[in-house]
Amino acid sequence: MAENIRRIVVMNSKGGCGKTTIATNLASCYARHGFQTALFDYDPQGSSMRWLRSRSEEAPGIYGVVAHKSATNNKTKSWHLRLPIGTQRVIIDTPAGLRETELLDHVQNIDEIVIPVIPSPIDIHSSADFIRDLLLIGKLRASNTRLSIITNRVKANTIAFQALKRFLDTLKIPVIAQIKDTQNYIHAAERGLGIHELNKRQFEEDKILWDKILKQLESDK
Repeated sequence: MAENIRRIVVMNSKGGCGKTTIATNLASCYARHGFQTALFDYDPQGSSMRWLRSRSEEAPGIYGVVAHKSATNNKTKSWHLRLPIGTQRVIIDTPAGLRETELLDHVQNIDEIVIPVIPSPIDIHSSADFIRDLLLIGKLRASNTRLSIITNRVKANTIAFQALKRFLDTLKIPVIAQIKDTQNYIHAAERGLGIHELNKRQFEEDKILWDKILKQLESDK
């Protein structure tokens, strides 16, 4: 059964780039499409688990793991991080500022790494350093772990966005989506939902975008 599990980690050493937004929307999108989904929260801020606690019982269920806390009451780490039988997709939310050893831990046995990047000079330089570390330290090319980039809080036709595009073109890592700068994600997060789970007509474009993201992540590249 284990071979049917697909693990996707959302990571970037830079804070504030939207890791939790992407992790929670990925988890809810997989759940909406009928996958048995688990969401691991390695960030001590616990934003993913707060989102999950706000989730309605009527929404497709997601199994949550407070992964940043140590096992208690004589429980082993493996028991604490266990997956329910039948789990098909695991989404992992990571903290900012990962050290080298933590970086290595988070990329072990991972099928896909999704890197959120926002279009600002500081974030572009930080993301470039982070991707370099991933490729050198994590040895991802040798392990066949796939990397994908999602650009976040994008305002098209700005100087910062054009600089981001030039930077991404040099990486030869696929950009699977561009998320617009919108308050819609905040409205969804307050209710423990993915943006694609909101029913108003104004969110149809977002539903199409997230279906496209899932199709990219599930494709055989």
